[in-house]
Amino acid sequence: MPGKLQKNATDPLNDNALADFKVGVDNVIFSVDTQQNRLLVLLVMRHDDPFAGYWSLPGTLVRQGNSLEDAAYRVLSEKIRVNNLYLEQLYTFGGPDRDPREAEEVYGVRYLSVSYFALVRFAEAELIADGVSGIAWYPLSRVPRLAFDHNEILNYGYQRLRNKLEYSPVAFDVLPEVFTLGDLYQLYGTVLGEDFADYSNFRARLLKLGFLEDTGKKTSRGAGRPASLYRFDAKAFEPLKDKPMVFI
Repeated sequence: MPGKLQKNATDPLNDNALADFKVGVDNVIFSVDTQQNRLLVLLVMRHDDPFAGYWSLPGTLVRQGNSLEDAAYRVLSEKIRVNNLYLEQLYTFGGPDRDPREAEEVYGVRYLSVSYFALVRFAEAELIADGVSGIAWYPLSRVPRLAFDHNEILNYGYQRLRNKLEYSPVAFDVLPEVFTLGDLYQLYGTVLGEDFADYSNFRARLLKLGFLEDTGKKTSRGAGRPASLYRFDAKAFEPLKDKPMVFI
């Protein structure tokens, strides 16, 4: 109608305007310190606004020509050197107010975070401090208030880790090639809590499932009886793949 104001499609006040997105990746990198029975997450200190001076998950914006996975691996390669790595996409976080920079952008620019979940062997992981004055493994129980919505992302990653331990062989990605059943039980207890299962039942269940190969060798630790060393048999595990509650 003549004289009626029409909203422009790029008007930030237009509820029907399409949002313009910038996409980043944030990695939840877990490890288990079996010596001190601690579940750890890798954090980096932010030196730029927003959230300068806050710890955060390692992340980056996706560059032209890069896939999301390329960006996730690039973040890992810039922060940590590790031989054995388990990495999978976790979740996409895209709430309209998750990044303060959105308020500074014109025409509704939004910041999405595609998060990735990684598990690495603590003994083999070497932190890279080049250009970073703040990078550290934090015990999960002592993680501070993080930048952006990274506490939410971390909590989501922790739940994924707990779920993966129940039905997948992800634990063997961070254990040495040969290990005792006590080592395996300790790892599960560190992540799930000490009361997750009775050791005798845990041991009997795993041996019955038949995917642990007895190497015929033993290790002696302290004054106790020497413990048998086992190896994970991926082929024997295949029929059980993705079945819930395999391990506990």
